[in-house]
Amino acid sequence: MKAIRIHYHGDSSVLIYEDAPVPSILPDEVLIKVHSAGVNPVDWKIRMGYGDYRNAYNFPLILGWDVAGTVESVGPL
Repeated sequence: MKAIRIHYHGDSSVLIYEDAPVPSILPDEVLIKVHSAGVNPVDWKIRMGYGDYRNAYNFPLILGWDVAGTVESVGPL
């Protein structure tokens, strides 16, 4: 799949459009084929590494968790 990911904190120059692996899903998760995504103020704060966001996530990271799409698969039961 294609995604815009960050590999470290910084300004908008750290956003990289690249191939990314399709994520595996856990029993309580679903995999969504995203048709559109929204970016909120928290996303640029995470990207910049402000405050508690500095060490809260592992890289590489895909920002923009507000999404609309279709469910591709459901985690195992």
